Amino acid sequence: MWDTLKQWDRELFIFLNNLRIEEFDGFWLFVTQIETWTPLFILFFVLLLYYYKMRIGLGVIYFLLFSFGITILSVDIVKESVARLRPNNVEALSELIQVLQTPSNYSFFSGHAASSFSITVFVALALRKHTKWIVIAFLWPLLFVLSRIYVGVHYPSDLLVGSVVGSLMAYGSYQLCKKSLGEVNFL
Repeated sequence: MWDTLKQWDRELFIFLNNLRIEEFDGFWLFVTQIETWTPLFILFFVLLLYYYKMRIGLGVIYFLLFSFGITILSVDIVKESVARLRPNNVEALSELIQVLQTPSNYSFFSGHAASSFSITVFVALALRKHTKWIVIAFLWPLLFVLSRIYVGVHYPSDLLVGSVVGSLMAYGSYQLCKKSLGEVNFL
C-alpha cells in the first residue's frame, strides 16, 4: 500500500509539474521566493498591533514567531530523519519533469508549506473576530505551495503534510497564546 501511495504521489507530481506554461515561469519563480512576501508579513504585524494594541499585540506577535520557529525546527528534524530526495534530484524523473530550481536538501516535508500555513493559520485565528477579510490571506500559502510543484522541487505529499503540520503548530501556539495573554483579550 505504501508503494502505491508513493507511486500516486509521483504520478500526480509529474502531471501537475507538466502543466507548466513557460510564459508564467517568471511569475512562479517570483511567488516561490520568501522575500517576495515581506510586505505581507509587515501587514500581518501591523494588523496584529492595530487590533490588539501595543502590549498585547507584541505578545501575539511573539507567539506567532514561536509558532514559526517550532515549525521550522520540526521541518529540519523531519527532513534529516526521512531523507527523501527532492524530485529535481531524482535521476529517473529528469526527463519527465520541468525544473526551475535546484535545491539539494531533502524534500519531506515542505518548509514552504509548513511555515506559510503556520503563519497564516495563526494570524487568521488571531484576527478572525476583528476582520472577516483575513481569509484572503490564505491565497498566499496556496500560491506559495503550488509554486513548489511548478518549479519542480516538491511532491504533493510533501506539501500536504507540511500544510497540516504548519496548521497544527499554529493552532497549538494560538491556544498557548490565548492562555498566556488571557482569553478576554481574544473575545
